Amino acid sequence: MKEITRKLNGEIKRLTNETFKFDERVREGWFSAVYFLKTREIVEKFRPNNIVTMQFFQKEHAVLCGTDEVIALIRTFAKNAENLELRSLEDGDKIKPFETVFTITGKYEDFGYLEGIIDGIFARRTSVATNVYNVAKAARHSGVQKPIIFMGDRDDHFTQQSGDGYAAFIGGSKAQATHAMNEWWGKKGMGTMPHALIQLFQGDVVEATRAYKKTFPEDDLMALVDYNNDVITDSLKVAREFKGELKGVRVDTSRTMVDQFFCRRPEVMGSFDPRGANATLLFALREALDNEGFQHVKIIVTGGFNAERIKEYEEAGVPVDIYGVGGSLLKIHIGFTGDNVMLNGEHEAKAGRRFRDNPRLQLVE
Repeated sequence: MKEITRKLNGEIKRLTNETFKFDERVREGWFSAVYFLKTREIVEKFRPNNIVTMQFFQKEHAVLCGTDEVIALIRTFAKNAENLELRSLEDGDKIKPFETVFTITGKYEDFGYLEGIIDGIFARRTSVATNVYNVAKAARHSGVQKPIIFMGDRDDHFTQQSGDGYAAFIGGSKAQATHAMNEWWGKKGMGTMPHALIQLFQGDVVEATRAYKKTFPEDDLMALVDYNNDVITDSLKVAREFKGELKGVRVDTSRTMVDQFFCRRPEVMGSFDPRGANATLLFALREALDNEGFQHVKIIVTGGFNAERIKEYEEAGVPVDIYGVGGSLLKIHIGFTGDNVMLNGEHEAKAGRRFRDNPRLQLVE
């Protein structure tokens, strides 16, 4: 599969059910709230063939994601889907609070039971896309966008990886930890070495890196350097060994650990939190590499990073080249609401809700 192209000859090229591989039990109502299933049955008996308009919105400034998935869902599982009018924004659009992002017009009994599923798709995909966008924005400094690696594989159920990876791509991350995270947009996962590899070489970072290089000679060589909690010493060891072949070192120091650098330099302590991959340690690492002529070696940091922490590092000029971010990108904090707001072309909605037309909506062909 080639990387997706959002526009083709001026028209939106959308992903289809060939990508999403929906669970067929959706058709049976297995994933719908029971009251939607009961409502469908009542409507079919007492109020059939009425045309309603259902609109979807949320309450934050966000980056929308999930429209292709929702359209494919409706086309796959709605009854008489060809008779439904769908109007939609596009994945990647920036949206405002209460802005209508999607509407469905047609017989309620044909599609109403999908309402909660649609809300859930929009909520998860938009939350992840927005989280990644905010992290990428924080990592953009002086006109330079530093790469963000999406490393959310250990922070949620594995079945979510494909959708989350796509949402992360929409939000601005072009590098993902697993192949599954790249499935919907046509790339492969990327990564170098975990602590387990170094453990199997009994803590010898140089030997582990040498084995990696021999096994994957085409990869950019990046060494994980915090295994022994002495990132400067181990970074210099691998840099001296591999010289120009070493592209980067990754620092993943636990937020509960204080690197051995500070044990050797107690005079720098006292005015900051010395735990984890802190700014003082990274400044010292950059200086140590530069002093030995390894200015080309990039510094990658992972472990506990979010938009706020990245922004703080960028404003302080901390010498980080690439950020790896995981759990903070998967916080689901944006909820969507679907409302029936029109009945047979006339306003009919719960108190406080009304049809909010949006000129940015495009008719889905």
